[in-house]
Amino acid sequence: MAFPYNDTVLEHFKNPRNVGRIEDADGKASEGSPACGDMVSVTIKVDEETKKITDIKFESYGCASNIATGSIITEMAKGKTLEEAKRITWQEASQALGGLPSIKAHCSVLAVECLRSAILNYEEKHGLVVNLEPTTEEIVRKKLRRVMNPMKGLDMVATNLVKEIEISEGVIRVVVDLPEDHQFAATIKEEAKERLENLWDVKQVIIEFATA
Repeated sequence: MAFPYNDTVLEHFKNPRNVGRIEDADGKASEGSPACGDMVSVTIKVDEETKKITDIKFESYGCASNIATGSIITEMAKGKTLEEAKRITWQEASQALGGLPSIKAHCSVLAVECLRSAILNYEEKHGLVVNLEPTTEEIVRKKLRRVMNPMKGLDMVATNLVKEIEISEGVIRVVVDLPEDHQFAATIKEEAKERLENLWDVKQVIIEFATA
């Protein structure tokens, strides 16, 4: 049986570029799930005047393809403007690695989606999102699908942690089906607020917990 990875993929797997996290990141995102086998996080620094990505780092949980695609996508995006980086496709990432096994093509899709989500996070923070839509319950749920439930390894929506959502005059109230003293309550609250506070028309995010 032929070995599934070429030399370029193995090089980026064994010696990945831009590994780590930018603590004072201008934009950040996480995609995937450890329960599904692959997860990647991307953090970026952006020059406010030129809108170029001056630094970018990634963290990965997963297979060799996941690590290699995180490495190559950060190399491709560094130095590009946000608009240029958004146009990077998963096919280009795969080609830059010399090709991936078809069963691992999703890894390049995951890396590209995470890069675009980090850029969107920056744009939301800086009021750069075009065609702004009023925040709806559907949008809130979409954001919360990116918040992991550490107990299940899946997102908090898929695992039915979201008990109630209310939106009124710029205030979002989310009730989480956990007791407030649960070991993961603080983490979930922090991540949920972080996802929702950057929405352009949101003034306040209130995360409440169901009683024990």
